[in-house]
Amino acid sequence: MKKSLIILLFGVFSSFAMVAQNTIIKGSVIDATSSEPIPDVTITIEETEQTTITNGFGEFIFSENVPLGEQVLKISKPGYVTKRYPIIVNEGQTVNITDMILDADTSSAQDLFTITLSDDELNDDTSGADNISGLLASSQDIFQRTAAFEFSSSFFRVRGLDSDNGTVLINGIEMNKIYNGRPQWSNWGGLNDVVRNQVLTTGLTPSEYNFGGVLGTTNIITRASSYRKGGRVTYSSSNRSYTNRIMASYASGLLEGGWSYAFMAGRRWGDEGYQDATLYDANSFFVSIEKKINDKHSINFTSIYAPNRRGKSSPNTQEVYDLKGIKYNEYWGYLDGEKKNSRVKETEEPILMLNHYWDISSKTSLNTNVAHQWGKLGNSRLDFPGGANPSPAYYQKLPSYFLADSDGPDYAGAYEAEQEFINDGQIDWNRIIDANITNNTAGEYAAYALYEDRSDDTQTTVNTIFNSELTERIMLNASVNYRHLKSENFAEIIDLLGSETGVLNVDSFDGFQFDLNNPDQVAFEGDRYRYNYNLYADIISGYAQGVFKYNKVDFYLAGSVTKTEYQREGLYLNEANINNSFGKGDKLDFTGFGAKAGFTYKISGKHLIDVNGGYITRAPSLRNTYSNARVNNDVVGKVNGVNVTGQEITEEKITSFDASYIFRSPIVNAKLTGFYTKTEDANEISFYYADGIGGFFDEQGNVETNNLISEVLQGVDKRHIGAELGVEAQVTPTIKLKGAASYGQYTYENNPNLYISANDRSAFYGESKLKDYRVAGGPQKAYSVGFEYRDPDYWWFGATANFFADTYVDVSPLLRTNSFYQEPTDGLPMNDYDPEIARGLLKQERFDDYMVVNLIGGKSWKIDDYYIGFFASVGNILDKVYKTGGFEQGRNANYRELLEDTTNPKRRFGSKYWYGRGANYFLNVYFRF
Repeated sequence: MKKSLIILLFGVFSSFAMVAQNTIIKGSVIDATSSEPIPDVTITIEETEQTTITNGFGEFIFSENVPLGEQVLKISKPGYVTKRYPIIVNEGQTVNITDMILDADTSSAQDLFTITLSDDELNDDTSGADNISGLLASSQDIFQRTAAFEFSSSFFRVRGLDSDNGTVLINGIEMNKIYNGRPQWSNWGGLNDVVRNQVLTTGLTPSEYNFGGVLGTTNIITRASSYRKGGRVTYSSSNRSYTNRIMASYASGLLEGGWSYAFMAGRRWGDEGYQDATLYDANSFFVSIEKKINDKHSINFTSIYAPNRRGKSSPNTQEVYDLKGIKYNEYWGYLDGEKKNSRVKETEEPILMLNHYWDISSKTSLNTNVAHQWGKLGNSRLDFPGGANPSPAYYQKLPSYFLADSDGPDYAGAYEAEQEFINDGQIDWNRIIDANITNNTAGEYAAYALYEDRSDDTQTTVNTIFNSELTERIMLNASVNYRHLKSENFAEIIDLLGSETGVLNVDSFDGFQFDLNNPDQVAFEGDRYRYNYNLYADIISGYAQGVFKYNKVDFYLAGSVTKTEYQREGLYLNEANINNSFGKGDKLDFTGFGAKAGFTYKISGKHLIDVNGGYITRAPSLRNTYSNARVNNDVVGKVNGVNVTGQEITEEKITSFDASYIFRSPIVNAKLTGFYTKTEDANEISFYYADGIGGFFDEQGNVETNNLISEVLQGVDKRHIGAELGVEAQVTPTIKLKGAASYGQYTYENNPNLYISANDRSAFYGESKLKDYRVAGGPQKAYSVGFEYRDPDYWWFGATANFFADTYVDVSPLLRTNSFYQEPTDGLPMNDYDPEIARGLLKQERFDDYMVVNLIGGKSWKIDDYYIGFFASVGNILDKVYKTGGFEQGRNANYRELLEDTTNPKRRFGSKYWYGRGANYFLNVYFRF
């Protein structure tokens, strides 16, 4: 017995001795102003890249594989200035650094960027609006930050990829729209103070929340307990998207009883931004309430409501810009002395979210979430079933139309049109109303009406996210997700513009009934007309991921599976699509798989190699699944249920790889990355009016060469290859130099099949010769150099010069088919076709290179426990005029018509462009307590 007791005591004391000999780094982090603990601060040991997060009391600990000797702790959280603490670690000892201080980032540079991005994203009908930079605002990566802050105004796309390749989450719930795969930034626009808490992964690197896309994952955390205690009031003035903004926010911190809350309200408004008549009217409301039930369970409720209205601006031909300047917008005109925009985008989609957090143990957690989102997205426009085209920039109203007269240039007519356009050039609302009043008297239907294209979505999301530290070196992440969408799509009359007789629900172009179940319907304000259908989507997905961390190498493996089901339900029996427009179409099933892996090799604390690779298959978005959902149930590849291309619609395939060299030192941080991404079997759909097409016949068998068409590209392959560089040097305690570069080449990799359809008719054109054409969408080369000065007395300023090159126009696929050189009437080759001239006509337009210089600066004062400050930025201070994007018009669809147009004194159907803003400013004043 005595011997057993001795052995037991020896074992106990040995255990205590072993514990005492453990090497530990621990500490806590507090707010510099309030001295309150800060949760969710990222603590990193720079030598090993070991990372942990502070708990609700601001505490952290490293107890496994702690490196010895001189180390540096990096402490960071969005909304605070990142700090680096040098420490010395001795074997078997504990380094305890309590109450490390983080200062709030009073420069608010991130705040400035978030404002700009969310506002620009509201107008997502232009090619320039697909801007993924919102995924990068909280990135610690030098290049990613530069892309967000400096390149976004030129609608630069990181690696040339659309934003549907990145995933945005709020509290672990995916916010990307099922319709197009892109995040709808305006749904939380104007809530800058409460969306700063973000966890970001870039590229294919592993995320704790989901599998992600090839551009990474951003998780916005809105837990009430994660916000710093205190409030903030902000006023802003700008000439970019709006003229005024006011915001107020407050967070309680953790209260007695385990409660915490945060709220925010804001308003942004203006009669117009940089472009003419781009009205802005947006309100934002946010509430988050959390109850900490005990040490293991917490429940958080979040509500977001951000209704907004914004006037759109038009893309224009160069002829129009030359006459009216880059601020010109054809969508508006004066009515009762005020500017009235015919194209207004209105978004009103509230979000309700309930999150349950369960800390099963100190190393295992389960997060279960439920979200519900509903509301409307509307885009208004003028309908003119009984009147002339009201657009002031309609081609028949411009000088080029008269100069292209078949009897020779009409210089008098051209001059008269030029002067009319220069002196007015806007929608004549009074003439429109007069026309409708005249029709009232004559007992005729409305000649004009203002209507809205509506998408009223109702979406429910449920998911659960599991994280467990299986061993000191192995982390397991997994999640299961379910999303259900019902999307009601219809046109609704919002203003009859003086008409009392309503609008006849008949296609004025060809006389077809929009709804044979209700023939000759007369629509009034608030009525649906033209089209009416529902889209349904059910998506079930899951992923699992293992992350392995060792002294010299970290690596991960991840896999995912996604089951997607779509269905269309037509509520109108469209006369031109009588066989497949009404009722529910077939259910479409897609199965997507994802696999990715990567590693980080630590050559030393200063030198690292990071490699990632992945292969993803995914369902096409709803937008790229149905070829013309407004009028029928046809999916890509089929017309009236008959396959016209020989291809079935299938999943998109994405192969991606990147490799980086990372250098870190107390003075210089740099990262050089090479990347490659290939997308296969994608679909692209567009709608426009075309002249000179072949393959269409009317009911009498006559050839129709002009029509409003749906153009479908099927099986599109693209390649994105290039390199990125980011460098940052803290040359003195107050001066930082920074630079970034992106050198890319983004091209079509094949000649996809193309067909066009108009109602129930179609024409298959075979291959569109797109191979080696550049993919449009912002500059493919971008460079930035700049500096930042931060004075110890809390004033700061910075300047950057940004260079952009290789921006290309979006080419017309129809012009690159064989029909380009064939007679529309019989399909035979044109006798006057010249291949050399054709090559010149089809050469892709490359925009001029340009440089944009930006300045930013600010000052803050601390008065007792309060902060008062301001910052200001001036964008494009040199007032450089530059094109950010554009597209070829497909109206001249054959060689002869395009050649005639290009040889006219002025082109009638030249490409349409978007221009960047000239010199612009943003001013922000705030009070924080």
